[in-house]
Amino acid sequence: MIVGISGASGSAYAIAALRALRAVPDVETHLVLSQQARQTIALETDATAADVEALADVVHRDENLAASISSGSFHTEGMLVVPCSMKTASAIAYSFNANLLVRAADVCLKEKRRLVLMVRETPLHLGHLRTLTQLAELGAVILPPVPGMYAHPKTVDDIIGHAIGKALDQFGIDAKSFARWTGA
Repeated sequence: MIVGISGASGSAYAIAALRALRAVPDVETHLVLSQQARQTIALETDATAADVEALADVVHRDENLAASISSGSFHTEGMLVVPCSMKTASAIAYSFNANLLVRAADVCLKEKRRLVLMVRETPLHLGHLRTLTQLAELGAVILPPVPGMYAHPKTVDDIIGHAIGKALDQFGIDAKSFARWTGA
């Protein structure tokens, strides 16, 4: 499974996703961080980029367009981009493969593999919405980290856990990180 981290706000979501995936047997994570992600991690968390990289099985440099995950012949279950900036979403939507994060996402689309984008932008203007529509038409899952209040979250970690659980559900992975709705 590929995890891409863009420079959008929401580094805590990426860290939670990597921790959840680490706890799942038989899931190998391939991580790629954008340059801006490294700065955002430092600004938003007590972690360093190296700390985040340590949560993955394999780390790829964003500038390495010859990495294994840049080819469709390298089999993966898909890719989660968390958080996903509108810059990254736009590059993916229009196949602007200038870095490995975007190229790996493009490969998932062309190979019909699951691509889940946890888009972190608000409010959205018409250009953003058109980009997200383009991505959905290409087969991407647009999954903004919207909290489920039915679970009565008590902490920020509860809210993050819910969003990550919903994202990993898209890959058939039950991270057991949130309370599922069982009815009224």
